[in-house]
Amino acid sequence: MIKIGMMIGDRYEILEKIGTGGMSDVYKAKCHKLNRFVAVKVLKQEFSENANFVSKFRIEAQAAAGLMHPNIVNVYDVGEENGIYYIVMELVEGITLKKYIEKKARLSYKEAVSIAIQVGMGIEAAHNNHIIHRDIKPQNIIISKDGKVKVTDFGIAKAATSNTITSNVMGSVHYTSPEQARGGYSDEKSDIYSLGITMFEMLTGRVPFNGETTVAIAIKHIQEELPSPKDFVPEIPGVVESIVLKCCQKSPDRRYQSAQELIADLKQSLVNPEEDFVVRNDVELDADTRMITESEVAQIKYRTAYQEEYPEREEFMRLRSDTEAMYEGEDEVEDGDDYDYNPRMERVTTFLAVAAGIVICIILIILVVNVINGIGTGEENGSSGQNGPIQTGETGSDESSDDSTSEEVVYVTMPKVRGEKVEDIRNELKDLGLKSVVEYEESDSLEAGIVISADVTAGSEIAVGSTVTLTASAGPRAEVVPSVTGETYEMAYNILLDRGFKISKMEAYSDTVEAGIVALQSPAAESKAAKGSEITLTVSLGKENKKTKVPTLLGLTEMDGTVVAGEARLQIGTVTYEYSSTYAKDLICYQSYSPELEVAEGTEIQIKVSLGPEPAPEPSPTLYKCNTAIVAPTMEEAPDYATGSTVTLKLVADDGLVILETNTASFPYATNHNNLTSSGGTLTVTYTVTTPPEFITDENGNQVEVKPGTTETKSFTRRIEFTPQ
Repeated sequence: MIKIGMMIGDRYEILEKIGTGGMSDVYKAKCHKLNRFVAVKVLKQEFSENANFVSKFRIEAQAAAGLMHPNIVNVYDVGEENGIYYIVMELVEGITLKKYIEKKARLSYKEAVSIAIQVGMGIEAAHNNHIIHRDIKPQNIIISKDGKVKVTDFGIAKAATSNTITSNVMGSVHYTSPEQARGGYSDEKSDIYSLGITMFEMLTGRVPFNGETTVAIAIKHIQEELPSPKDFVPEIPGVVESIVLKCCQKSPDRRYQSAQELIADLKQSLVNPEEDFVVRNDVELDADTRMITESEVAQIKYRTAYQEEYPEREEFMRLRSDTEAMYEGEDEVEDGDDYDYNPRMERVTTFLAVAAGIVICIILIILVVNVINGIGTGEENGSSGQNGPIQTGETGSDESSDDSTSEEVVYVTMPKVRGEKVEDIRNELKDLGLKSVVEYEESDSLEAGIVISADVTAGSEIAVGSTVTLTASAGPRAEVVPSVTGETYEMAYNILLDRGFKISKMEAYSDTVEAGIVALQSPAAESKAAKGSEITLTVSLGKENKKTKVPTLLGLTEMDGTVVAGEARLQIGTVTYEYSSTYAKDLICYQSYSPELEVAEGTEIQIKVSLGPEPAPEPSPTLYKCNTAIVAPTMEEAPDYATGSTVTLKLVADDGLVILETNTASFPYATNHNNLTSSGGTLTVTYTVTTPPEFITDENGNQVEVKPGTTETKSFTRRIEFTPQ
């Protein structure tokens, strides 16, 4: 559990809690290694035991760590300690765009456009790295104290490719795109839609759609046209209005196709606000607004109810598995479920509805014309002839009636369809007066959108108004993507190649993964991707050998020197102490690398700290020497000493130093010792006195011991004076 004041990663000191999210808390911390403040995003305790959450948390960290841009909150580090999973990010001092809008009520169009340009540049950098934010909103945009705009919280961002279909939770429903509200496919253009809604709020001070429930708001995103921001603020330039409306088109194909296109128009709007230069992508001129189906409403209500009942699960709830097929037949969909939304499928559905309406109108016109012609000419059996493939036939008539009429059936020749594009064949069938429906199936031989077959044989005759069922390719079969992280690039390449995938290689520096090893893959392992699709592998270059200049540490205190070295991304190594006449006490007097020298980041600098000037030496003490000859014990000293017997000599100086300790029987005994600090010492002489036993002669003339012999140790001392050297 995170507590204020605790240290994690042996370098980040937790200072205070500054925010909270669906599955994580954010703390302000101090990095003691580099001496800077950072933001630490910590996975909540209740989720850290969930393997799926932990895996997602790590993947998000790896994906976000690859983003380095001035308009994105950068990720510095990721780690785990005692079950605490955390991401270390750049700490941005400022306020969110949401609070800024609330503070100013609404922004001028120039300020709103300037902010949108910076947000767009951050989104563009993410999109270039195959990362979709999916939750662009004013709450996730920070304006720093120096006016820099940064996009933050890639909490539900995920590496994406054109071959994956994902369904995320609805997130912030006021800013969600129609395709996200349906729970279907979302790509880079979903972020553009959300940015458009954010621009609307900056310009007007309000969100375009509101309602009592999240379901009501989501349905408005799907069905209702976006109100014009000029309805609320008439002074907004028309070109800015056009940019917002283009960003917020219901169909992704009608929006800006990239953040780069949007940024270009935003910049031009600041230069030419009176010129209408926005190009409209009218790719579905005949299409009407698509009404949301009952199953889609049920699905949105289900998701919303689930979120309200289980708010703690919002971060990981998925309405569709990434591994579902791109298209499903209606008979395969369970009750209450609808197939995932796809822009191509929506165009096909819309086109089918329009084509059916046109065919019905043509048939009605033909019938009316035939009836009028029959009445005008008095013919009982009207017929009309046409050239080309169109033929006519008469139906049986009632011969008993003079007023009977015959109904004319028009036939056309079924064209060849295999290998053609679905859109082209449907247009051709529409021109012939035929209806069409499309069913999709996976195919390894034909690319997506190409017709495989039809239920009507090419060249056969078919009545106008009939429905032709086309079977088209949904693209190659989906394959499970194997896990190759931790493998060498060559090994990973061969594994993916054997599975039928293409490989795209990216390289990045890593402090934890060895050079040449795959650190990250996209799409992720165990997800599904079309056979032949591209798998992006991020291969480690090892630790980045960044260079930095060595600062001047001389003359600084040890603490100040550590701070200065940290700011230069260097470390202080061994610290020793020595006397110095140049630098005062406690100041650094030596550094192992010269100032201004370029070295690798993280290099250790050895320093020496001054103990001040070396003190003057104390006067040398008087030294003595002991050069003397020790004579044998005298009668006065040892009257019972036997000449020639062995004695022990021990000479101890006055300061306790033992100068001599030996046994000898020879005298005089010479001893020579120098550099003595005492002026004299005491000599202790130890010797042994032996008394023989006493005997008497008994009456038989035998020797009888009457007193046993004895041995006694005796000693005496003698003062010896030393002479000065």
